[in-house]
Amino acid sequence: MRPPRARYFNTTGPCGPQHHYMLSPTQRLPQARELIEMDRYFVLHAPRQTGKTTTLGALASELTAEGDTAALLFSCERAKSAGDDVAWAESLLLDSLREAAKRTGWPENLLPPDPRPQVTPGARFGSALSEWCRRCPRRVVLFLDEIDALQGNSLVSILSQLRHGHNARHEGHPFPASVALCGLRDLRDYKVASGGDPERSNPASPFNIVAESLRLSDFTTDQIAELYGQHTRATGQEFTKDAVDRVFELTQGQPWLVNALAFDIILQRGTTGAVTAEEVEEAKERLIRKRATHLDALVARLHEPRIKRVMEPMVAGVLPDIDFTFSDDLSYVRDLGLIKQNPPLEMANPIYREVVLRVLGAPSEQYVMADPRSFVQPDGRFDLPRLLQEFVVFWREHGEVLIRQEGYHEAACQIILMAFLHRLVNGGGHLDREYAAGTKRLDVLVRWPYTGPEGERLMQREAMELKVWRAGKDDPLPDGLAQLDRYLDRLSLTTGVLVIFDRRPEAPPWKERGGFEQATTPSGRHITVLRA
Repeated sequence: MRPPRARYFNTTGPCGPQHHYMLSPTQRLPQARELIEMDRYFVLHAPRQTGKTTTLGALASELTAEGDTAALLFSCERAKSAGDDVAWAESLLLDSLREAAKRTGWPENLLPPDPRPQVTPGARFGSALSEWCRRCPRRVVLFLDEIDALQGNSLVSILSQLRHGHNARHEGHPFPASVALCGLRDLRDYKVASGGDPERSNPASPFNIVAESLRLSDFTTDQIAELYGQHTRATGQEFTKDAVDRVFELTQGQPWLVNALAFDIILQRGTTGAVTAEEVEEAKERLIRKRATHLDALVARLHEPRIKRVMEPMVAGVLPDIDFTFSDDLSYVRDLGLIKQNPPLEMANPIYREVVLRVLGAPSEQYVMADPRSFVQPDGRFDLPRLLQEFVVFWREHGEVLIRQEGYHEAACQIILMAFLHRLVNGGGHLDREYAAGTKRLDVLVRWPYTGPEGERLMQREAMELKVWRAGKDDPLPDGLAQLDRYLDRLSLTTGVLVIFDRRPEAPPWKERGGFEQATTPSGRHITVLRA
């Protein structure tokens, strides 16, 4: 007999307990079980690859195994091609429903009816569900995965049929006891998509029957430790506490990233020896360089107008232009998982933050011809002063052209300097960057490992702050020195660099930009100021 396959960290598609390390669905989504027990309809939303399908699939299996419920998860994705064709969408959905039920191995008396009731298009989906519930000896619970795939009239029709069936239950008509819509969207978006008022409980909205809108949360540090602990119990290989803490710091618990880091580390080194925080850092770099499908799918959308409108102010450090449509764009970007769920407006995690700047800066990086090795000093330390001097030459020659070419015009200066730094630092060192809307700055930490005179491993750290002098504003030097002071205090550093980009119409000619001066912060730290 073939021995069972070892479990592993999954990064492609839904997880299954027999093949993958995974957390209990009831642990990740305890409220769902309570709503199902109360026969309620609800929405489950979260960004892609956070475990929605895995969690609902496992929950459906648990409920069905208990014996009094037939709980089924099926995907609406196939119906995307139907667009506004309601009849076609209904047929595709009902085909998917039947196929999903047959794959479970249920007996015939639990399966949806085949053939289906022949009724008018626009009522076929609800009629088939009613007939299924009438015949089925168990209460039916239905999870509609990838509900976002439905478009236009098809979405309105399906939501309307669910609403009609939900209300008819109170008159004794058979219909699923509990239904969950699973996708990227929150309840507000379904109300908008189906013609209702998102701000009110509107009886005209086809989906005003939802009891709750649940969001599948990212992993906590303890949940990451539990997930990695499953690997330890299976193989004996431990993840140190520092490694787990670093994974959480880099991912903020985003499930795909948590699994991807662990998968990459084990693929590189096998299952012997404890996994350290340093190995997590190396895996993060490999993950970003590879631009795995998950990361590519996010960054490919950076130039969509709705996303750019939210992202550009973050990179530039300015406040976004807010009108009556901004909240919709903000919700859209949050639902994609790119930014944090709560203020302040900043990226969801450091890995996304790094990827976004690398992608935006890639065109500018092609202009950087300096040799990264020439900035390594004889003692192994990185020559930051020389890098800044080289940047001045680069800025005078290419800055004006690159700013015009940069799609994120408000953040062009920051993106170009980041590209320059990345090209010259990232081969042997690391860049940590912090930015958020309204901060009026971008903070950068260069980390450069080197070997000390006694052979010890040391880390050089250099902090920089980037600010922009915009038209009609005062010189940002005083604010920049105070802000950099706080940044250096947090890093326990005694000195740093403040870069001020002049975007005013009256700025000096390009050939005259790039002067250096010395300044002192409010706490007495000596600072190098570059005016570019």
